[in-house]
Amino acid sequence: MIDLYYAATPNGLKMTMYMEEAGIDYRLIRVNIGKGEQFAPEYLRISPNNKIPALVDHAPADGGGPLSMFESGAMLQYLADKTGFGLPRDPRARLEALQWLTWQVAGLGPMAGQIGHFNIYAPETVPYAIDRYTREVSRLYGVLDKQLQGRDFIAGEFSIADIACYPWIVPHEGHGQTLADFPDLQRWFEAMRARPATIKAYVGVENVYARKDRTMSAEERAILFGQGRPV
Repeated sequence: MIDLYYAATPNGLKMTMYMEEAGIDYRLIRVNIGKGEQFAPEYLRISPNNKIPALVDHAPADGGGPLSMFESGAMLQYLADKTGFGLPRDPRARLEALQWLTWQVAGLGPMAGQIGHFNIYAPETVPYAIDRYTREVSRLYGVLDKQLQGRDFIAGEFSIADIACYPWIVPHEGHGQTLADFPDLQRWFEAMRARPATIKAYVGVENVYARKDRTMSAEERAILFGQGRPV
């Protein structure tokens, strides 16, 4: 059994997608990040960076005691190595999948998160930031579109790279992007969206980055964007 500490963010959804794809028995433990539950001492012992997702594996591969992990990219690689699902066995194919996983963690996710913030959550319009991050996310979408030319999946065969990237493409409207501008990316996106595991992972999930009327209380804003400090 794996305890998955979760909120329905793109990084959290990576993990539920993987669990469903791999058929892993897991317990979903929701963390209300708007109320600051990610700053609770017991949670910080699992995820010292006070972010979600995190997990505790009660039957780790080494046979030892419960293993806690944070950072979604590391978690995906750990689970893929443990289960044998989501990482090719061929060394070069494995490296390609890991490169694209790292590309998502280091580039697509952070840049998409920035434009999502400035488009939806920022209390005032900042034209420079919106222009800068819209352009960068467009460039990254273009990189992924090119990689998918003639391929069904990012690294050739289905892998954790696809699982990692998909949730960050879901809010493309909030990123200021039109998928029709990236035809191979759009083809891949529609195929990923139709997978049974994706459908199950997204049941009841709201695409908050697509909402232009997104509002939050001063307390919630302070918790989410002020490192948990009270207003």
